Amino acid sequence: MTAADHRIPQEHADTLATPTDYASGKVYETYRWLRNNEPFGVAKIEGIDPFWVATRHADILEISRQNDLFHSGDRSPTLTTQVMDKKVREMMGGSPHLLRTLVQMDAPDHPKYRALTQGWFMPQNLRGLEERIRRIARAAVDRMAALGGECDFVNEVALHYPLHVIMTILGVPEEDEPRMLKLTQELFGASDPELGRQADDAPLKLGRGEQEMDFGVIVDFSNYFRALSEERRRNPTDDLATVIANSVVDGQPISDLEAMSYYIIVAAAGHDTTSSSVGGAMWALAERPKELAKLRADPSLIPGLVDESIRWTTPVKTFMRTATADTEFAGRQLRKNDWIMLCYASGNRDEAVFEAPEDFRVDRKPNKHLAFGYGAHLCLGQHLAKMEMRILWEELIPRLKSVELAGEPKMSEAVFVNGPKRLPIRFTLA
Repeated sequence: MTAADHRIPQEHADTLATPTDYASGKVYETYRWLRNNEPFGVAKIEGIDPFWVATRHADILEISRQNDLFHSGDRSPTLTTQVMDKKVREMMGGSPHLLRTLVQMDAPDHPKYRALTQGWFMPQNLRGLEERIRRIARAAVDRMAALGGECDFVNEVALHYPLHVIMTILGVPEEDEPRMLKLTQELFGASDPELGRQADDAPLKLGRGEQEMDFGVIVDFSNYFRALSEERRRNPTDDLATVIANSVVDGQPISDLEAMSYYIIVAAAGHDTTSSSVGGAMWALAERPKELAKLRADPSLIPGLVDESIRWTTPVKTFMRTATADTEFAGRQLRKNDWIMLCYASGNRDEAVFEAPEDFRVDRKPNKHLAFGYGAHLCLGQHLAKMEMRILWEELIPRLKSVELAGEPKMSEAVFVNGPKRLPIRFTLA
């Protein structure tokens, strides 16, 4: 079968590249249709290179397993327009990447660069941070209690707690955290009119999908971390910034591009996705008092709440992969250099894997969600993220007598990374 035999209907193809459809939840209707009718089809959208779309859990898992056959770095790992791709290649000497993070790397570089910080994010190291994180969580709950029974949970709690944790580990001073939060929102929310930069002359801000990443945001991030890096080379400390600043691969210091990319992915992805899952959990609990009652009656369910909120929200909605050779996959003929979208949020609602996937169940078992990816690119910070969430809920759930929505929640408009951006709640804390 050829790609032409498996073209996705235009309405559904367009949804996959439309940020507002991710914010409204319309994309879930497209995912459901695709899983049932064309689980591995081709999307053809004006101004974007055609791409295969993997929507079933099993196919996403299989592609993620085969890192030699499906590369992350040969083309953009996020959906991008032809115009954007051309501009980036012109700027970056032929490379399709503005940054060179672990996300844009394949073997042999990927395992070498991953090893630089992997020890920091392993459970045995994180155990030493648990008490410090618990103090941060306790302070966050106390601040929430002081808000008088009503707040925007995303903007007053969920955004700031994981931000403070990762900046503490990274070595960014607390007074710079608002700047880091703003830059992160501008990076991941470039297509959102409330979160992205509004300057008309932003050099790489285009009209569709997640491809409007703003180069000015990357410059601002890099300028900040370049200064921090120079300071950590002069005066090393016991933080992650010191590790990155003094990293060596194959006997040579890593390049400025790779160092800045490392800082940016830790500083941005290190809290944004966790904030989204925390916000998603509170949103779900505000609409489902019975689930909150289960947690209050049995706090041992809190790890289940963490995994279910990650599945439910799936902050990283999509990543792209590139076929390295002609191959057959899912009964389709793929050609070398074919582009593939992995729809994690669809895999996490796959009826073949999850019973009643549209239900939010804090006691869901098993919960084989794909939100952290799989294979070589399994999220480096997954243990930290789950520990942060567990500790916050351990501090909050015993005190949270009730919660309900106090207005209309809103999701961010983005194809790549999205989550709750506004969550007005009314609550009673003990």
